[in-house]
Amino acid sequence: MAFAAGCHQDMYDQAKKESLEASAFFKDGRTARPLVPGTIAQGQLETDTPMFTGRQDGQFVDSLPMPVSQELLAHGQTQFNIYCTPCHGSIGDGNGMIPARGFKRPPSFHIERLRGAPVGHYFDVISNGFGAMPVYKNRISPQDRWAIIAYVRALQFSQFAPVDALSPADLNALNNPVRGTTDAPRQ
Repeated sequence: MAFAAGCHQDMYDQAKKESLEASAFFKDGRTARPLVPGTIAQGQLETDTPMFTGRQDGQFVDSLPMPVSQELLAHGQTQFNIYCTPCHGSIGDGNGMIPARGFKRPPSFHIERLRGAPVGHYFDVISNGFGAMPVYKNRISPQDRWAIIAYVRALQFSQFAPVDALSPADLNALNNPVRGTTDAPRQ
């Protein structure tokens, strides 16, 4: 008898609404409630303003908010290849596959205006879009955006590196017409 008393279905059959089911209780007729304005999800508190906006005191930041390392550049290259290469091309010259198909060509990262732009500008453009470029803040995390920017700066340096910054081996490779070797004779 004690066992039979615990077998009723009151809890299973209680009054409840499914997530997208209509409700007469609320004026808007929805069961699912919108978040209260100002609600921050756990782990989503963005207190480091330069890291999450690319700005400090209303101005674009001039330096990356993280140390530059080989790992950061490698990760930035991976993310650049995924998100940026289709339009900007593999070296950032704006000759990607999308413009080759007739769409608007983005500016080269190697023009003077963009080489002199602060890194916060790049963060803002990636986050909020610009011209024909879509918004990527919901697709690319802030850390990945900064990694992409570090890689873009490396691409810019690769195209405008001062000769006196090159090692003797790099100078030899640059001056050698045979690609892939540094001391092969001309053929």
